[in-house]
Amino acid sequence: MKITIRPAKPEDCKDIERMIMELAVYEKMPDQVKISHKELERDGFGPNPFYQCLVAEVPEEHMSKDGQTKVGYALFFYTYSTWKGRTVYMEDLYVMPEYRGKGIGKALMATVAKVAKEKHCVRLQLSVLDWNKPSLDFYLAKGAEDLTAKEGWHFLRFHGIALDNLAQEAP
Repeated sequence: MKITIRPAKPEDCKDIERMIMELAVYEKMPDQVKISHKELERDGFGPNPFYQCLVAEVPEEHMSKDGQTKVGYALFFYTYSTWKGRTVYMEDLYVMPEYRGKGIGKALMATVAKVAKEKHCVRLQLSVLDWNKPSLDFYLAKGAEDLTAKEGWHFLRFHGIALDNLAQEAP
């Protein structure tokens, strides 16, 4: 089966939104998704994009049971390490269940890595839920290091009232 990995376009945002929800259901957190294709379009395709995205597309003759040709995506953005320099953070890597095991996830992640190297990034970082052993095993098999186990890092977040309160403390 021929698979095309390409940069997302604004018109892909409805399909990306669909797959974000599919991923959230898989991760048992569908109620956490508060974004729509409109925010995806604004934030990824405006004058100062906050993220980049790749989509995996199959020909129409291989469309999904429900008629989809966009069957996976990788969403990533740039960050910076004060110790190492340029870094890419891969927020999501998703392939629809009926297309898993066909090399699509590997192709998406390898393309993110290629983009990172072209931008002179020294790291590709991501997080994975502790119960998601298939994904963790996939990343480890590709050479990822588990920093929780190796270095003891915790991934923290401020949001909602906590973020509001912190921002109000600014001089």
